[in-house]
Amino acid sequence: MFIVLCLNMIRVVLLLSLLWPLNVFSQNIVVVNFEQLQPRLQINNDTTYIVNFWATWCQPCIKEMPAFEQIHQEYKSKKVKLLLVSLDFVKHIESRLIPFIEKFRLSPEIIVLNDPDANAWIEKVSPEWSGALPATLIFNKNFRGFYEQEFDYTTLKHIVELNIIK
Repeated sequence: MFIVLCLNMIRVVLLLSLLWPLNVFSQNIVVVNFEQLQPRLQINNDTTYIVNFWATWCQPCIKEMPAFEQIHQEYKSKKVKLLLVSLDFVKHIESRLIPFIEKFRLSPEIIVLNDPDANAWIEKVSPEWSGALPATLIFNKNFRGFYEQEFDYTTLKHIVELNIIK
């Protein structure tokens, strides 16, 4: 009787997992320090890189996230790469970051920057950066722009279009 009950429970769990797959949009979240991130901010080639610094607790970051996802979808087959750098605490990856990624169905690469000495690395991202979020670095071999602002899709697309290497 116990074995039959266990087998039935396993069947129910398997059926539920087929109906409601978990973590459909989650991805392997890599945690880095600034020393590991820095080389990615200095690539000098024909690809246009968009690096957005954000956090799940930042309201302007939340508001602009659909624009970044839309840009990612529109340009993923072109020489444009999007990197979302979360400044959330590592202890909140499972409880806040992954649910946020799933809610907004984010598909760009997302990493967590875990380097508490922000005063040592903020200026290395851009001397223009006060440390406020959101902040976005857009660059390629011909262009480097830093934006400490919230983006909408039209403004972000305009900057990409002006600076993409065709």
